[in-house]
Amino acid sequence: MNCNHQYQQGKSSEISKDILHRPSLDVPVYPKYPVLIVDDDPSVSHLFDLKLEQFGITHTEICNDARDVIPLLHQKEFELMILDLRMPYMNGEELFPQIIHDFPSLPIIVLTYLDDLETAVRCIKNGVFDYLPKTVDDSRLFSSVNRAIEFRDMNRELQSLKSHVLSKSLKYPKVFSRLVTQNDTMFSIFQYLESIAQTMYPVFITGETGVGKGLVAEAIHEISQRRGPFVHVNVSGIDDSMFADTLFGHIKGAYTGASIERSGLVERAAEGTLFLDEIGDLSMQSQVKLLTLLQERKYFPIGVDKPKHCHARIITATNCDVENLINTGKFRKDLYFRLHTHRIHLPPLRERLDDLPVLLEYFFDVAALEMNKKKPTVHKELIQLLNTYSFPGNIREVKAMIFDALSRHESRVLSMNTFKSHMNRQKKNNHTQSEKKLTVLNVFKTLKELPTIKDSSEQLIHEALKRANGNLSIAAPILGITRQALSKRLKRQSLENESM
Repeated sequence: MNCNHQYQQGKSSEISKDILHRPSLDVPVYPKYPVLIVDDDPSVSHLFDLKLEQFGITHTEICNDARDVIPLLHQKEFELMILDLRMPYMNGEELFPQIIHDFPSLPIIVLTYLDDLETAVRCIKNGVFDYLPKTVDDSRLFSSVNRAIEFRDMNRELQSLKSHVLSKSLKYPKVFSRLVTQNDTMFSIFQYLESIAQTMYPVFITGETGVGKGLVAEAIHEISQRRGPFVHVNVSGIDDSMFADTLFGHIKGAYTGASIERSGLVERAAEGTLFLDEIGDLSMQSQVKLLTLLQERKYFPIGVDKPKHCHARIITATNCDVENLINTGKFRKDLYFRLHTHRIHLPPLRERLDDLPVLLEYFFDVAALEMNKKKPTVHKELIQLLNTYSFPGNIREVKAMIFDALSRHESRVLSMNTFKSHMNRQKKNNHTQSEKKLTVLNVFKTLKELPTIKDSSEQLIHEALKRANGNLSIAAPILGITRQALSKRLKRQSLENESM
């Protein structure tokens, strides 16, 4: 990173010429709002500005006159303030109580040459975030600044959550237009996404294949309004050396075959979002590298000794049971805790079947447009049929079923045969697995007294009819029998009950 950047004076009718602004044309901007350094000595403020830049804090402003601070805070938003305690015109102990009163969410870090415990205690008691001597080592300074940024992010998130809970509405409804739903749980997830989107914390998305994890990651990026791009990489099957090269890049000659320099995806996603899909498949070695990236926000391209800073927001996703992977030693617990500062679990379609009508409507519109066909009339029993299916492929499977059905469609009313054939194939494919599950999860295992075959049969038929909303044609395949066989069983049950 080039530390020999240029400064230019920022002038206004209210703020004096002593306020210096860093242009953001040649370096990534972090954090989103500037860190304000207030010190009457330009050389000292410039020195601490360079120290922060070495740790990736590139968005800063300098003010060398304490009298300009309050007007400046009214003029724009800052991430935090680093404040000298001893200054002419107005010292820090006179200034920070007014700042805390007027801008209570702004963290203030006091820097001073005074190594006075009594002064430090007084500052902390009066609301200062941290108190550091100017001789503080660089790592302690960065740690304090980083904690203040996290504190500010947390406050923003809490305020956003409160706002969403009270309003019961979405601020960015268009962003979620591709996530077709009318489900209350999904709506609550969207509200949560809006509240966390603009923080820098990692987001961990879980859910089965086909539930829309990638779309959620894109929605977070779009709401965050980050200046950089959305970069998506599926890390499943990437070995350790390829993982480092893909994410961190390499210089020319770093290894055999590295004929040109190549930047990694972390650098390409600077000021944007890096989305790592299928994170549960990462090797342990790659997990260590990702953990280092998250903890230190820096990385080493292959063949380079000087680290680069990570300015990307990291989102990860998996369809694996990560807690089970941790218990079996296949996933690092410390990485898991780093990744899931914000965790989002997307429910499978079988847990939100109320979305089926809107999904069918949406995908039929899309399919008809793409295939240049007229949208067909849909049989009224189709929803009842699909309500009996578990959808192992979730939303992606619904889309595939609809596109397949429409591609075969010829008459005015859409045939349900394509859907029935698909469901039957899936049942046959899963037959062996289902048998194994029944062996393990024996429904009669915990019963002291077993029901009779007659009672079991009646209860099974009753449940199938309930799921099929009383439709025999739909209930029969669930039971693995024909409609005629089910009709005969029902008549026999009715006659037996009448004779009792």
